[in-house]
Amino acid sequence: MKLDQAYWTERWLKGETGWDIGHPSPALIDFAVNHIPTDARILIPGAGNAYEAEELLHLGYSHVYVVDISEVPLRNLKKRFPDFPTNQLLHNDYFNLEGYQFDFILEQTFYCALNPSLRDNYVRKSYELLTSDGQMAGLLFDFPLTEAGPPFGGCYEEYLDRFSRYFEILTLEKTNKSIQPRMGKEFFFHVKKKKPTR
Repeated sequence: MKLDQAYWTERWLKGETGWDIGHPSPALIDFAVNHIPTDARILIPGAGNAYEAEELLHLGYSHVYVVDISEVPLRNLKKRFPDFPTNQLLHNDYFNLEGYQFDFILEQTFYCALNPSLRDNYVRKSYELLTSDGQMAGLLFDFPLTEAGPPFGGCYEEYLDRFSRYFEILTLEKTNKSIQPRMGKEFFFHVKKKKPTR
């Protein structure tokens, strides 16, 4: 199965969007309000309908960018929220993003929607897109990794190993801020970009 633009656009057009929770993720909004300055440049990758981006703009965060490989959810966001800055809606493959630098990347379901073979590339690309003091935070699924997906699973040891190559791990723990269907099945993580070694 090729998880490309055509695949995700077809899922959107057919309404096969089980990942869409229909409202902002409580865990991400809580993190942002408590840890992210309102003038920070924020990226939400694989943002889908991007309810978090909409909520953050309402809360005074003016530099929220969303990227999605399918144009359908970006159009959905613009229809719901016409004032969302068009130049901050990025119709692109996350791995092809160039010329941007962000202070924070907020992760929800994107990592686990990718083909698992891309996970190392994802962590490396996230590192590249962040400023020197950049940080990432968000939710990662906690269920066994199999070939069935998306979403694909993962575990504490995998996340710790993969992210610690490029980031200082500030938090990686089970969360009580999941939505009800995912309660007990998610980790919340918060990492900070490591300084380059000389």
